[in-house]
Amino acid sequence: MPEKTFIDIHLIQTVPFSNLNRDDTGSPKTGTFGGVTRARVSSQAQKHAVRDTFAVQLPAEQLGTRSKRWPKIVSDRIGDLAPEIDAEVRAELAKAVLEAVGFKIPAVKAKKDEEAPEPQTQYLVFLGNRQLDRLAQAAVESHRTGEKLDKKQLKPLADTDQAVDIALFGRMLADAADLNVDAAAQVAHAVSVHAVDNEWDFFTAVDDEAPADNLGAGMMGTIEFNSSTLYRYASVNARALASSLGDTANAAQVVGAFVRAFATTLPSGKSNTFANFTLPEAIVVTVRRDQPVNFVGAFETAVVPSADGRSRAEVTATRLASYAADVEQAYGNPAVASYVVRLGEATAALDAIGERTSLPELVASLERVVGERLTEHA
Repeated sequence: MPEKTFIDIHLIQTVPFSNLNRDDTGSPKTGTFGGVTRARVSSQAQKHAVRDTFAVQLPAEQLGTRSKRWPKIVSDRIGDLAPEIDAEVRAELAKAVLEAVGFKIPAVKAKKDEEAPEPQTQYLVFLGNRQLDRLAQAAVESHRTGEKLDKKQLKPLADTDQAVDIALFGRMLADAADLNVDAAAQVAHAVSVHAVDNEWDFFTAVDDEAPADNLGAGMMGTIEFNSSTLYRYASVNARALASSLGDTANAAQVVGAFVRAFATTLPSGKSNTFANFTLPEAIVVTVRRDQPVNFVGAFETAVVPSADGRSRAEVTATRLASYAADVEQAYGNPAVASYVVRLGEATAALDAIGERTSLPELVASLERVVGERLTEHA
């Protein structure tokens, strides 16, 4: 059996006043860990931020789109490929090709005196942009040749040449389970290493056109926020990623792209209000051959302000370094490679568990190591 290759990413990141990830009431998400309330940022929000970064850094043909508006998306793409086809026919072709693949498109009825709503797939569907092109091309060829759409030929078009984000984050289709893709990347909910209490900012806004003698506010309100030092963790199964992508060299590059994007992005919730743009104080990346290991246990006891004046980041880095060393000593299967990117002396304890480097150098080293392992241990 080929040897496994897991890439674990551990981040320590301090975020000032912010509301990165809101719940249904607008409050910053929290959770209980170690018996106390912690700030929390969901895995979904972090993955969305990574996908936004990919959209800037990677070619569109390597990425996917998640939407319910596939009938219109496919119809528009058919129009790009074959402008001579009438819009109504394009819509019918789009519906036919999507249903042939296995996606349900519920019938929609127009309300009285209103236009019929745009047809949509039954739920959000994640498709690669190259897969979209192929399905649209198949629809055009069917129209031009008069041959019926062949379901057996269409399904592979939606299940090969996977997009980078689909290979990383997976795809689950309730009505077309044979098109499911297992996620190669797992992202943990980020958790503050300390207890938090949410606070409220009361604000007022002035009406610019109000009379000079009007001392009242044009509007007022409150925004809930907190501040935290987060422990963030994610892991990538490089072999599973290579299997989905069908390309070892590309998989190694995608691992590098994921680490860079995960380390440099956060959800953008209320960022216009708080401008909470920070980078991690420390990034620890390990390559493991046995299994992924989340080090959040280092913070099961909440960090409290140090009586000797050490910063929260320093205590956090010391605990992370100690916990990682304990894990390797206790279980006796050290990481294949370990890298540390860090800021300042507060995080110096982490030098004991990995080679200190910069983020660009880390990504280059990681791509090389992962590429070699995927090739040598295939």
